[in-house]
Amino acid sequence: MQTGKFVFALTLGSLLTAPAFAAPGAQDRVYTADQNTNTVSVINPATNMLLGQIKLGNQRPDVLSPLYKGEINVHGLGFSPDHKTLIAVSNGSNSVAFIDTATNKVKGITYIGRSPHEGFFTADGREVWVVVRGENYISVIDPVTFKENKRIQTTAGPGMVQFLPNGKLAFVVSSFNPAVDVIDVKSHQVVKHIKVASPFSPFLQFTPDFKEVWMTHKDVGKVTRIDTATLEVTGVIDTGFITNHVAFAETVAGTRAYVTIGGENVVKVYTTDASPALVATIPTGALPHGIWGSDDGTRLYVGLENGDAVDVIDSASNKIVGRVPVGQAPQALVYVSNAVPQGDGMANLVPRSNDEPINIALKPAAGEARGFIVARNLGVVDSLEVSLFKLRPQTIYSVYVTGQAAPVASFRTNPTGMANGTAIGPMRDVSNSLNARSVSASQVFVMEGDLAADPKKAVLSRVQ
Repeated sequence: MQTGKFVFALTLGSLLTAPAFAAPGAQDRVYTADQNTNTVSVINPATNMLLGQIKLGNQRPDVLSPLYKGEINVHGLGFSPDHKTLIAVSNGSNSVAFIDTATNKVKGITYIGRSPHEGFFTADGREVWVVVRGENYISVIDPVTFKENKRIQTTAGPGMVQFLPNGKLAFVVSSFNPAVDVIDVKSHQVVKHIKVASPFSPFLQFTPDFKEVWMTHKDVGKVTRIDTATLEVTGVIDTGFITNHVAFAETVAGTRAYVTIGGENVVKVYTTDASPALVATIPTGALPHGIWGSDDGTRLYVGLENGDAVDVIDSASNKIVGRVPVGQAPQALVYVSNAVPQGDGMANLVPRSNDEPINIALKPAAGEARGFIVARNLGVVDSLEVSLFKLRPQTIYSVYVTGQAAPVASFRTNPTGMANGTAIGPMRDVSNSLNARSVSASQVFVMEGDLAADPKKAVLSRVQ
């Protein structure tokens, strides 16, 4: 009964909001780049079902072998204007995989410079531009021959590139510098540097009318708006801790911006007028990261980096209406309409093999420190991924679990008081003890410096 009502509401909403586009259909696909399992998960948005995964490499710790040949850290995604080709960027193996969307088959792989992050096709589909974040250029690739033809010099640490539909300008954010490069696509020359609020921006997206670019600042929790005609900043929005990606939907109420706030486990919804207003806050699973909307604007798909799943948002109600399991640590997410013109699109897919993660939020004994831990099974071993924030800079912090004599992990914070790392090993007992159904608040805690393990003196402990 509820399913019937859901379908009717979806059909009515799509007719009211965007008659030029069809509602999510069986030939459309949602893709996630799964960083830990080195897969691309493939979802049918008509049913909100995982169809399977495109395997680009093995999960950790197999990738540590000196003889390993697969892709590592599948992270970024893009697609061609005709929706026939998906690209998957792996920043650990410095590669770009070209995937046929109809068959899920890898057509070719291009190896480029150090630590590429994201990539996209030019508006005419003749070139693929991939930002090489570990260096200072964009790699320009021929999508037919899979050869790198040119490198475009940029501000150091380019984070992502997107193109205006008229094919004239490209916008490139930086992960290391507070600047946006505007590039003339035809000449491959930077024509303007735009100063922005912070040095770390992983993502940008155009408004549906292409009059503005919105870019996220992950480090300071802000979003900057840039006018695509004047190439000037028009405003900055304070959004929240770990602001990741942004997507747009044209709804009955107007155009809305949906921003993933990883540190709060929410998606925040803003108006897009001259003075943006926060109109909704949508609770999600653990650490929302990538986000993309369906063509008709009725659905937003949110990758949960620590939840190993995708949440589905109904833009009419601004509520979660579905959750789909995917690979481990999904990063980028894209929606590609009519990706599979014929057939079921199941060729060359493998089943999901990962278990559900265990998420642990950490609270401070005092002050503003915060953090979280994710425990995952990796087959014969386990991993603990630890993220700590707003602690004392350049200081060692150790993670303890009750019953373990030694710390399960130790990290040194950077100059901003942040630490992030993964401990991999035979930690099945540790992982099991961290299971939320069997652990009390004092059983996982973080000690500063060389202090002995003592939950009463911990700077962070598990949220009860």
